[in-house]
Amino acid sequence: MGSLSLEMDFEPSPMTPRSLAMTPRSLARRRLFPIGDNKKQKVAPQGAGPRKNLQLEVMEPGFKNDGPSLDTILVNYLDTLTQRVNYHLGYPVNICYDHYASLAPLLQFHLNNCGDPFLQNTVDFHSKDFEVAVLDWFAQLWEIEKDQYWGYVTNGGTEGNLHGILLGRELLPEGILYASKDSHYSVFKAARMYRMNSETINTSVNGEMDYSDLRAKLLQNKDKPAIINVTIGTTFKGAIDDVDVILESLKDCGYSQDRFYIHCDAALCGLMTPFINNMISFKKPIGSVTISGHKFLGCPMPCGVQITRKSYINNLSTNVEYIASVDATISGSRNGLTPIFLWYSLSAKGQIGLQKDVKRCLDNAKYLKDRLQKEGISVMLNELSIIVVLERPRDHEFVRRWQLSCVKDMAHVIVMPGITREMLDNFISELVQQRKQWYKDGKAEAPCVGEDIGAQNCACSYHKIDYISP
Repeated sequence: MGSLSLEMDFEPSPMTPRSLAMTPRSLARRRLFPIGDNKKQKVAPQGAGPRKNLQLEVMEPGFKNDGPSLDTILVNYLDTLTQRVNYHLGYPVNICYDHYASLAPLLQFHLNNCGDPFLQNTVDFHSKDFEVAVLDWFAQLWEIEKDQYWGYVTNGGTEGNLHGILLGRELLPEGILYASKDSHYSVFKAARMYRMNSETINTSVNGEMDYSDLRAKLLQNKDKPAIINVTIGTTFKGAIDDVDVILESLKDCGYSQDRFYIHCDAALCGLMTPFINNMISFKKPIGSVTISGHKFLGCPMPCGVQITRKSYINNLSTNVEYIASVDATISGSRNGLTPIFLWYSLSAKGQIGLQKDVKRCLDNAKYLKDRLQKEGISVMLNELSIIVVLERPRDHEFVRRWQLSCVKDMAHVIVMPGITREMLDNFISELVQQRKQWYKDGKAEAPCVGEDIGAQNCACSYHKIDYISP
């Protein structure tokens, strides 16, 4: 199958009339309330507070309904989402993209990329040509030749992890899965699903794998092959496991290349690190890499990319006569829209645009960390990370308002491409004001997070004395 080119200087042109080039809210309003519709209903704004779940039921057409109409419910919902965009700081989703209007006409078609991306469908309603173009782009990014790789566009990072670890299990049926305790929960889900023996590796205070613990456990299980999940950007702290150190550890412990398999979970950072250094490369003896497409790049629906070595995929491939294809994927039927969204975004941004996004996010993350530190707030930022870890705000409503993710006494802000300095300034200003109320009488103190983020990053009364700047 031929692939579509991805040019760095590609200028996206609207596929729709000018009337479609609008925001999601206005796009929906135009459909729900056409121009000249005298029955248009006014919608009262709900403010910037957290979204509350709607009490909904499926309506039967033709029956009397005393509640709001379908259109009113949808417009209210759209208004709420639009207002909440500026308060989305705690989760890795890039909501800054402009292709929804241009690609909206595709929603009238059911596109299913069932089966192998590299084999033609028996029906025309697929986007495998777009999918292969996206896969070729990532193969080049992660340094593997076109004729040496296999991959597909997944439904998200979890599916990529399930696929990569399954490949390792099929290649090394007696292998033990090694993953750090800060790995994504889907890694341990895979171990349960596949009934694999696993070892949880300790981590340092910054969230990076403890390589001495890895070596100790590799030596304990030297008679069994090793399947290692390497996290390129841990979920909560953004720490990066060092592939080179892990490979050296395997060598030192006597594991030859035919006795280990490495899967790289690079859900968020897989599109960032190539523009900083080449730690993700198939020139090294790694087996698979997965990213989430809706995270750093951005997509209105969850998706991901999984790349592995072509020589490995026969272990999973099954010939399915019904679809006239070979299938080595997890999900079978796959969303045919997401490859087009990914292709469009990559073509619109190009490597230069992505590199600019990476630099801006890193700069903004450091800006946030420095501002919080200046205000006397406990905070940590790993090298090459856009995840700023801070002390957990005392008020649940504040956490919910800013949609923060929290673990123990920590919260984090993930500085995605759509996060602006203005948003960060508003967050800092509100946090500082709220902390004055939380701790005004001196009876309560900010939590000590020295054990969680390092004593040098903790601004509690005890550690602040120990780490006063000279």
